[in-house]
Amino acid sequence: MTNVAEWKYGEVKTLTELITNNKVIGIVEIGGIPAPQMQKMRKNLHGIASIRSAKNNLLLRALDEAEKQVKGISGLKDMINGQSAVIATDMNPFKLFAQLKAARTNAPAKGGEIATYDIEVKAGDTPFKPGPIVGELQKVGIPAAIQEGKVVIKTDKVLVPKGEKISQEIAQMLTRLEIFPVEIGITLNGVFEEGSIFQPDVLDIDIDEFLGKMKQASVDAFTLAVETSWITKDTIEHLLIKAYYNAFILAIEQGIMNKQTIEHLISKANAQMMNLKNITS
Repeated sequence: MTNVAEWKYGEVKTLTELITNNKVIGIVEIGGIPAPQMQKMRKNLHGIASIRSAKNNLLLRALDEAEKQVKGISGLKDMINGQSAVIATDMNPFKLFAQLKAARTNAPAKGGEIATYDIEVKAGDTPFKPGPIVGELQKVGIPAAIQEGKVVIKTDKVLVPKGEKISQEIAQMLTRLEIFPVEIGITLNGVFEEGSIFQPDVLDIDIDEFLGKMKQASVDAFTLAVETSWITKDTIEHLLIKAYYNAFILAIEQGIMNKQTIEHLISKANAQMMNLKNITS
């Protein structure tokens, strides 16, 4: 029988407590993030969220243990991919996703990475002086030339199409051109909150735009409720004001006298009399 190291039991226990003692639990991927950037990201999340990395098999075991207390949370096991970690917070999952996305930065390519978008160089001047650099640019596929004493890129050129590997030679030249095509940051693979798991395709929304649409929907619903005389605690005051105004207008039109209409009826009669006098004079 294989002996299991004591520290692994302790790590699973710590992870389980972290998972079960927080409202919102996510699985993040942190592979490829240099130590200085990772330290900075942790600092930015201090007081907002806690991140704890561990071997994937320990994360899986901790989620199984947490399932005994929090039903449905083991569904996060499907989100574990690559170098994973647990992120625990009380923050709304959509705000958490937005914050992690905003914290992503671009870094130089080293070679061997897969392009996540078309990596393109644009036509125009370069920072280089005329010399062997022209041949070096052309060697990696960049249409370079010397024009008016400057090294220029003659036309736009996609160097690495999306999904293809960035070669070391192209990576070095992109860095010299100050083009940093590798996006680094904490990737949120999925979040658990109150029995539901949210994936990136759901979480990746423009919060300001979404809130704007919600506010407009609220206004439209309120307007419709008032127009259709739908009585609720939110519409009753406006409906009473509307009913009073309609009753008042009807009383004026029908010449119904009361303390609210008498002044307006006298003014109306006076105006009609003056009009009649002008016509007959």
